[in-house]
Amino acid sequence: MKSLTVIARLMDYPSAELMDARWDMINFVREEKRLSPEVQESLVAFIDQLCTTDLMDAQEAYVATFDRGRAMSLLLFEHVHGESRDRGQAMVDLMAEYEKAGLHLDARELPDYLPLFLEFLSTRETPEIVQWLQSIAHILVLLAERLQQRDSGYASLFDALLGVSDTQVDRQELAEKVATEERDDTPEALDKVWEEEMVQFIGDQGSSCGQSDVVRQRREELGRVQTLHLQNLQPSAVNAAGGR
Repeated sequence: MKSLTVIARLMDYPSAELMDARWDMINFVREEKRLSPEVQESLVAFIDQLCTTDLMDAQEAYVATFDRGRAMSLLLFEHVHGESRDRGQAMVDLMAEYEKAGLHLDARELPDYLPLFLEFLSTRETPEIVQWLQSIAHILVLLAERLQQRDSGYASLFDALLGVSDTQVDRQELAEKVATEERDDTPEALDKVWEEEMVQFIGDQGSSCGQSDVVRQRREELGRVQTLHLQNLQPSAVNAAGGR
């Protein structure tokens, strides 16, 4: 499903190459039979909006959307395990799935990074794609609703993935829940997190094996594995061709 590769690239940090691939991405989306006409048009509208935005403005908006606070993190297991030991094991297990599929990863990124995961799925058969997406549907729908309530066009990417997965969710109930959440990307919330992490860091200095040591060790182990952008993916027109 080439459309998964398109969604993966759109969900990653905006680049000049992405902007130049506007028409190729639109063509891939319109040719995808598993996307409804409504979802196709929503994706096309987002591609047009993103690719006609000034690059620096698009990058700034991306950071504000996904890199401030954990609520919109694109690291899948952060929504399930946080920074616990279980997250480290889950990432190791996911790496094993990549390797079992014959995929070798060539840039540094954690394996549960959603755009990377979608590139992996783009190499699989449709039944397996649907099964994997259904396994993370609870995360996708939560992110979709949060983006929707923040008036972000990125919501269309998550709606498209939910459409491919054939997942039915009570969005009204979820919308009411999300509406009551306390935002974690405000300056006040970010300051609070920074202060708490500093206290934790100072406390760990006197510990021989604090939680931060466990997390740091796991990240170092994973860091030795080169990740993001799968080597056996053929260079696609999404990267190679410019706009028309």
